[in-house]
Amino acid sequence: MKITIKLAFVCALALSVSLLFAAAKGDAKKGKDLFATKCSQCHGEKGEGKPAIAKMFNVTLKPLAGTEAQGKTDDQLTKIIVNGNGKMKPVKLSETEAADTIAFLRTLATEKK
Repeated sequence: MKITIKLAFVCALALSVSLLFAAAKGDAKKGKDLFATKCSQCHGEKGEGKPAIAKMFNVTLKPLAGTEAQGKTDDQLTKIIVNGNGKMKPVKLSETEAADTIAFLRTLATEKK
């Protein structure tokens, strides 16, 4: 009997943790809207980078669907977005908005295939 209770507790705990992590990943649909308003001016609608912006700032805008961007952790991407990187200015986003934006960025890799 005690084993059954312990097993039920462990299963409930595992389910709670997995739901917590799923919620923490962000909402890609909301992230797409945020990306469209705050990022696509430079990075393009699908993260391909706009050549005119790259030329104007004398930078290389690597595709966000590529291995360099997709190889970064969510924490690394959040830091880049909210703190800026090189000539990229910081983007004012809440924690939830940043998670949503990153969830959208992750979908770009699957669209690439």
